[in-house]
Amino acid sequence: MGRILKTVGATIAVALAGVAGWLALAPPELLEVGDGYAAKIVCSNVFIAGRDGQAVLSDDVQAPGHPLLKFIGVSVDREKQFVSARIFGFAAPTYAAYRPGLGCANVSADAIAGLKATTTQPVPPPTRSAEVSWPDGDRADIDPTVQKLIEDGGLAGPGMRAVVVVHDGRLIAETYGRGFDSATPLLGWSMTKSVTAALIGMRVAEGRMDVTRAGLLPEWSGDERAKIRLADLMGMESGLDFNEGYGNVSDVTRMLYLERDMAGFAASRPAASEPGKTFRYSSGTTTLLSRLWMQSFDDPAAALAYPRDALFLPIGMTSAVMETDASGTFVGSSYMYATARDWARFAQFLLQDGVWKGRGLLPKDYVAFMRTPTKASGGEYGAGQVWLQENGVRAGTGVFPADAFWMLGHDGQAIMLVPSLKLAVVRLGLTPSRGGYDVQQLNARIIEALANN
Repeated sequence: MGRILKTVGATIAVALAGVAGWLALAPPELLEVGDGYAAKIVCSNVFIAGRDGQAVLSDDVQAPGHPLLKFIGVSVDREKQFVSARIFGFAAPTYAAYRPGLGCANVSADAIAGLKATTTQPVPPPTRSAEVSWPDGDRADIDPTVQKLIEDGGLAGPGMRAVVVVHDGRLIAETYGRGFDSATPLLGWSMTKSVTAALIGMRVAEGRMDVTRAGLLPEWSGDERAKIRLADLMGMESGLDFNEGYGNVSDVTRMLYLERDMAGFAASRPAASEPGKTFRYSSGTTTLLSRLWMQSFDDPAAALAYPRDALFLPIGMTSAVMETDASGTFVGSSYMYATARDWARFAQFLLQDGVWKGRGLLPKDYVAFMRTPTKASGGEYGAGQVWLQENGVRAGTGVFPADAFWMLGHDGQAIMLVPSLKLAVVRLGLTPSRGGYDVQQLNARIIEALANN
């Protein structure tokens, strides 16, 4: 019996060593995606938002995510400003490096130094007066009725990190979750898509882009993709094949956590249908839009500085950081951090049709173009990277005016904009959709309260 036990023990030891060797030398892509995700999220939250790395790993990565994420450990090097992640303590090591002004990007170990050589000048900290009302100053003009609504946990939802309400150009209510405040930059996830659409609009206003243009990329010449117009990409009607599913190794998770040139990956996807015929929500499409607007500059450095110099600073979004991938292309589909108040400034900018202090940054009626329903989406999506329906509620139904539209992001990020009411509601948090939270209940109650004031 002892000899048998020794044999079984040796066999198990050899098997475990084999598995460990396999995980160390050729880990499955799912593990690489998980480590890449952990390294990126921890890096951005440590070096942009100033949060504790282990708390971010536990709260933002492991608690709401795939069970395998609980086996990931991270190491934060504050001096060199990068984060490494390894599942089971040794497998699938991945890295994310921080660059001032450009945020964090996933990168291989031997490319960290080269990546970190790319930076832009960070936006200077604000010097706003507490005596001057938002958006020029830091004073909130609180409406007690609306403030009471957003402090209702059932309406604000589980995992709420910030709610800010803007009405008639004033900040009338705000609240924050534990550990967060008005100075905490928060990730907008896919709300970043609408910012990308605004940057394209600014290049259109400057005569450097045209939404009707086709023949967008040399590698598309000679096949059906040559027919894709900029407008097709903006309305998610390009016809490009792209799997937006999360929770496994899909096109979107591969792009975000395995590819160093995300736009190049998106551009390589084949056509699945003719342009304009099929609605396919795609983060790859929007990252490709980032590549295209950046290519409208002759100088790559000018393109990197453009969001800060042309949009964020003029409208006072001093906390905003749009992040690039390792190739230097903004991840305009997913990665922008800003305080709730600065997300609200962007919303106010759209409510004002792209005009700020008398200066028109967007073409006239460009915001109306952004929220024009696309045919292929059945009216659910707008022509400029915004939603016209959220959680089954469509603009023009119930208490929601016909001109309502939404910026939406992963895990409960949402901004409702209603130009006719001069109203924007910003709601940020960590609220996975599987919990069933409906931000429209909060939005509806705020609309009703303002109507009764």
